[in-house]
Amino acid sequence: MKKIIVSFLLALVSLSSFSQVDKIVGEWKTVDDKTGNSYAMVRIYKGTDGLYYGKIVKMLWPGSEDMVCTECEGADHNQPIVGLIILRGMREENGQLVGGRCLDPESGKFYYGKLFLKDGRLVLRGSLDKKGILGRNQTWIRA
Repeated sequence: MKKIIVSFLLALVSLSSFSQVDKIVGEWKTVDDKTGNSYAMVRIYKGTDGLYYGKIVKMLWPGSEDMVCTECEGADHNQPIVGLIILRGMREENGQLVGGRCLDPESGKFYYGKLFLKDGRLVLRGSLDKKGILGRNQTWIRA
């Protein structure tokens, strides 16, 4: 009987974690943590490899639609900002997306990334270290 109850509770926890990640998938307006302005619309999706990604699908201020990532390196260098994948290789863990990298198109630098919901908003934690100690948060709103 204890095994049945424990199995049921584990299944319930798994479903609640899945539903949290399910709520993260979709379109979000970025909100700059320094200015409070919304600059872009990002679509978060699950890739064919089972990992999660985020792509800029629209720029939100006039004249920015044709911008390219001049500071990016490698294959992203001078690529259009619209269509740029800025969240890469994130995996679900305890209702959050973790373990991936996030790209700051302004600086061209990658950071360790973590996404989680808080009060109906999406929090992106970008950090220099894997544990997320040295970094900052951006809070995005559902589009």
